[in-house]
Amino acid sequence: MHIEFTPSQRTSLGVEWELELVDLDTRQLVGHSDAVLAAISPEGDGEHPKAKHELLQSCVEVITGICQTVAEARADLAATVAEVSAAAADLNAGLICSGTHPITDWSTQRITDLPRYHALLERNQWMARQLQIFGVHVHCGVRAPQKAIPIVNALLGYVPHFLALSASSPYWIGSDTGLASYRSKIFEALPTAGLPYQLSGWDAFERYMDALVSSKAIETIREVWWDIRPHPNFGTVELRICDGLPTLDEISCVAALAQCLVERFDRQLDEGYTLPEPRPWLVRENKWRAARYGLDAEIITDNTGHVQPVVAAVHDLVDDLLPIARRLQCEDELLLIPRLMQRGASYQRQRAAAAANAGELVPVVDLLLTEMREGLKL
Repeated sequence: MHIEFTPSQRTSLGVEWELELVDLDTRQLVGHSDAVLAAISPEGDGEHPKAKHELLQSCVEVITGICQTVAEARADLAATVAEVSAAAADLNAGLICSGTHPITDWSTQRITDLPRYHALLERNQWMARQLQIFGVHVHCGVRAPQKAIPIVNALLGYVPHFLALSASSPYWIGSDTGLASYRSKIFEALPTAGLPYQLSGWDAFERYMDALVSSKAIETIREVWWDIRPHPNFGTVELRICDGLPTLDEISCVAALAQCLVERFDRQLDEGYTLPEPRPWLVRENKWRAARYGLDAEIITDNTGHVQPVVAAVHDLVDDLLPIARRLQCEDELLLIPRLMQRGASYQRQRAAAAANAGELVPVVDLLLTEMREGLKL
């Protein structure tokens, strides 16, 4: 199978943000996406260039165009979210974003009536029905197809950094899971989701996709939902590891981190470097540690088992990437990361809100509503 890859001229940027629609009376998820998208679509038919359906009717995904800077992506998202928010308000609904909704039971949710979602349900049954999860995806342009797989492999060393920063799913159907990111474990249940296989190059990727399609494991390569994957049509590497994030500051942080890392790896390949490929056992263990402990995790730094607090690893990474961030005009966004870690990741803020209210989780939804509203300021 030949898979065409559309190279990017530079490390461009695109962001996808999955938003939850919440009933303002009950604080439960509410299935209004058809009505919201119809209200904001130019022709009233639900087709909007930057807002899309997702699996659940309680979710609207907003997407940017092709951006050159994090600031441009941030402004793009804010404009679309403002449209979605206004339409939702007319239906007595608000917007939040977190990896999981703290209280809503997935069995109460309506599926979007599109063929691809029906096919997903038919193949995966309850594993798909339970996908009441929400994330942030960051696309970074890559300048040649032969670079995509080495960059995917190298980025696997930073899975715990992204997951610990973004972890926002401690609760599931009204219970504390004990994890910082329960979303990441729910999604792994699908056979083509989770950590990618570490392939040798673009040819190996083509052969693997061909085998999956030929064996009817998938219909198209769009159904491979790896935590980090090449996106041939866009000419990007897509990081899908992050939990949903409630504020533009947090979106900007992970977008800046992703763009800087991809730019660094792309340039290193130009200079003849062989990019690092962390051992699969190390990647899997570090993902688990970030999912379980979030910013309190100690991650493994080498094959001999040395460990480092993930917070220290993130601080070191920010320092290393600052020269690249200056070139990409995202220094301010990258420097938000230490301040946001000091404030606490979303899972920590959610647990603090519950603790302050005798364990009640409706106040957690209230917190997420407030953070989304206040966090949309440019």
